[in-house]
Amino acid sequence: MIDYDDATVRFKALAHPVRLQILDMLRGGEICVCHMEAALGKRQAYISQQLMALRDAGLVESRKDGLQVFYRLVDDITADLLDAVLGPVEAGGLPVLESCPCPNCNS
Repeated sequence: MIDYDDATVRFKALAHPVRLQILDMLRGGEICVCHMEAALGKRQAYISQQLMALRDAGLVESRKDGLQVFYRLVDDITADLLDAVLGPVEAGGLPVLESCPCPNCNS
C-alpha cells in the first residue's frame, strides 16, 4: 500500500532548489558541510537549515568527525527519483575546491 503522507514529505523536501542541489551532491557519497558551503556559495547557517529539513524528512544522516560534520543520502527511493529526474551521477568524484578546508580538498 502506498503511504501518501510519506511521499508528500519526500516531494516537499525535493521541492527546493538548494535542497535539490545538496541531494544531487550527496548522490556521489558523503560530503562535509564546509564543502557544500564552498560548492554552493551559501552561508553555513543556510546550508545547515536546508540539511535540517532533509534530515527531518528522513532523506539524509549526519556523522561528526572532530569539528567536521559529514552528510550522506540514506534514502534509496530518493536516490532513484534523483537519477530519474537529474540523470546518472557524474563520474569523477567530489571536485576539489580551493576555498574549502575539508579533508577531500586538502589531502
